[in-house]
Amino acid sequence: MSPKDIDAVILVGGKGTRLRPLTMSAPKPMLPTAGVPFLHHLLSRIKAAGMQHVVLGTSFRAEVFSEHFGDGSALGLDIEYVTEAEPLGTGGGIRNVADRLRGEHAMVFNGDVLGGTDLRAVLYTHTTTDADVTLHLVRVGDPRAFGCVPTDAEGRVTDFLEKTEDPPTDQINAGCYVFKRSVLESIPTGRAVSVEREVFPALLTAGARLQGHVDAAYWRDMGTPEDFVRGSADLVRGIAPSSALPGRPGESLVLPGATVDPTALLLGGTVVGAGATVGAGARLDGAVLFDGSAVGAGAVVERSILGFDARIGVRALVRDAVIGDRAVVGARCELLRGARVWPDVQLPDGGIRFSTDV
Repeated sequence: MSPKDIDAVILVGGKGTRLRPLTMSAPKPMLPTAGVPFLHHLLSRIKAAGMQHVVLGTSFRAEVFSEHFGDGSALGLDIEYVTEAEPLGTGGGIRNVADRLRGEHAMVFNGDVLGGTDLRAVLYTHTTTDADVTLHLVRVGDPRAFGCVPTDAEGRVTDFLEKTEDPPTDQINAGCYVFKRSVLESIPTGRAVSVEREVFPALLTAGARLQGHVDAAYWRDMGTPEDFVRGSADLVRGIAPSSALPGRPGESLVLPGATVDPTALLLGGTVVGAGATVGAGARLDGAVLFDGSAVGAGAVVERSILGFDARIGVRALVRDAVIGDRAVVGARCELLRGARVWPDVQLPDGGIRFSTDV
């Protein structure tokens, strides 16, 4: 089975509420991540694996995807779009694209996962085991925060377990599957369906072959600001693989049109977006600056995201925070530990300070 005969399906219908206020203006998979929309990194991996036909299952701000990627020809892909009228869950979203599939197998991706597994190897596992569904399972150091998926000696999935303090395995569902088309078409229509809680357990009960492809490849769910920042930094530093990175891996990525003062310090996989400015003596460590944003002289921005055209005043401190589009953080303000500033909000000079003694 050639990868060219495999349809790629990407679920990108979520609203990304955990990343607000950034997702108030753009879907999560379209947020700038290491210089390009996050989805671009996944599409580049799909292309590198040899797949050509891609179906995007969209919902929230569906037009943003088609306006940016069009028919996919610029990436060497053939992209189609299917929009959900109402949320259908992971299983319903997969079933909703069935009439656009062209082959007998489909590789399905959650559109908010940054991964580095060998997609051809996953397809090989699916083919050689004649699986009804193959699940990419990744080993993690601490699986307690995830649902665990144990497998037997032949690699067959034996159960789906909710989060537990004493997990029997370090294998978790990585959000990438290969379906036989006939199995995909058996998912119920017209309502919300979860693959994890409904489809996969029902298939196990019915005796279907659910095969695990297990590895320890790079994997990160990009759903929270902390993970978004770390994932972006990992891409910039080359820890997470991507052929879509607009530059060589390093401690920072400065996009064309940005202006960075020679005395500024950029560390930890910082990204400075197009048209952004960084003032004299500023220190950016693991920062993500969207296009047009600005950091004043002497300011410190650590592990934080600045939305489009956001402004950070001189000698301000922004740490573990999210600053919305066009928001202004005045000079000498301190924003720490999960602070979020909504779009267009203006904080006056010295208007907010947290104690830094702790």
